[in-house]
Amino acid sequence: MSLSVMAIPTTRPAGIAEHAEIPLESEPDALTIGRRIRHLRTARGMTLDELGAAIGRAPSQVSLLENGKREPKFGQLQAVARALGASLDDLLSPEAPSRRDALEIELERAQRGPLFDALGLRPVRVGKSLPTDALETIVALERELQRLHTERAATPEEARRANAELRATMRAQDNYFPELEDAAAGLLDGVGHAGGPMPQRVAADLAAHLGFTLHYVGDLPHSTRSVLDLRHRRVYLPSNGMRGRSNATSALLQALAPHVLGHAEPRDYREFLRQRVEANYLAAALLLPERHAVKALRAAKDAREISIEDLRDAFAVSYETAAHRFTNLATKHLGIPVHFMKVHESGVIHKAYENDGVRFPADPLGAVEGQYVCRSWTARTVFAVEDRLSPFSQYTDTPSGTYWCTSRVQASADGEFSVSVGVPFARVKWFLGRDPTERRVSRCRDGACCRRPPGASADPGAGHAWPSARPHASMLAAMPTGAFPGVDQTEVFSFLEAHAPG
Repeated sequence: MSLSVMAIPTTRPAGIAEHAEIPLESEPDALTIGRRIRHLRTARGMTLDELGAAIGRAPSQVSLLENGKREPKFGQLQAVARALGASLDDLLSPEAPSRRDALEIELERAQRGPLFDALGLRPVRVGKSLPTDALETIVALERELQRLHTERAATPEEARRANAELRATMRAQDNYFPELEDAAAGLLDGVGHAGGPMPQRVAADLAAHLGFTLHYVGDLPHSTRSVLDLRHRRVYLPSNGMRGRSNATSALLQALAPHVLGHAEPRDYREFLRQRVEANYLAAALLLPERHAVKALRAAKDAREISIEDLRDAFAVSYETAAHRFTNLATKHLGIPVHFMKVHESGVIHKAYENDGVRFPADPLGAVEGQYVCRSWTARTVFAVEDRLSPFSQYTDTPSGTYWCTSRVQASADGEFSVSVGVPFARVKWFLGRDPTERRVSRCRDGACCRRPPGASADPGAGHAWPSARPHASMLAAMPTGAFPGVDQTEVFSFLEAHAPG
């Protein structure tokens, strides 16, 4: 799922102020610094009392510093370095001073982590009294526990839970995240982009502004859209380009986003998902800047002419990007609750968001990815429309209310997808296309609506047929329900009926 963001990123500072604290997550962290201080102190034959007196601190405060339980300030580190006859580089090296210290640091980090906390175990006292062989065994057990936890976190069930949590977070914030909007605005101001469609030149200027050079190569790993080389400050992009100018610009912005947002290597699927959607959100906020997009949308609302197509054309982006971006701004700035769907031609949901009360099909874990959309919804009926140029919209009466939805079909390497944006009936007055000729009734989750073939004897699960499913990627995130998971039984019935002898 790549709609938007489930957590707000914290960007890393460019440098350390005179009295700034060194965060625990940075390298070197407080534990490593503390161990290096202890190593240098003992090597020089100094006691805690002597070092404390030299820097004007109580011995207990020095002990906290050495054990990594107090965040060191830059001024303190300068005083400690002078007292020990060492340089700041000696204290700030990210490497542990000895193998024993490295093991102690690893165990301390593990015991401060969420996994250890969730187990409810009493922490092991890490000190001289703990034999090195026992320390090695405990650290090895912790590594194996972390490995097993990581494996479990990669299961489809965990993926479904993470997607459900993401959608709940998005809903709680109306899919609007001001910190990401501010980050985008700051970057655009930095390169002097005045608004309107973003030229590729401006995107390249943005990369240069962040200290990166662009390199187009023909051997990019087939599973990647781009590669960001942080060490050499390079962005690698495919030499054969992307499909469409907007896609190429978007790919570059998404490649730069992890650096801008201070992302570290993800530790689990939840963090991976969070980072991916943060990057997508930032890229969309750069392509459709808040100040300009909101101005255009407010004018369209006043004229009762809101159109995703017009938003797309105004900023020269894809329809899907414009639809995503509309969900970010619609509720916050226009007071309009909204839902969004991206649905494969098979009827399977790939992406979804809602804060307008619409009820998506969901599995027992609350995930909607991989579930089938009712055949009466706009996201499905649009595939039967021959006119792919004009906007298509319809009203759908559902158990949770009547909704208006506009939808377009787009092609991809994985088949055709519909991209849909909808609102409750009471809010449709602000939109173009609010007088469609199409109106459908959906009773799903009632199986008799569209999911159950007509006539019990026609059920292909009754032993008359054994269909083989064509798996799709979304099944890894959420398994559709049914006798044959991933199989549309109505389509099987139609096939059997059409090919029946006589």
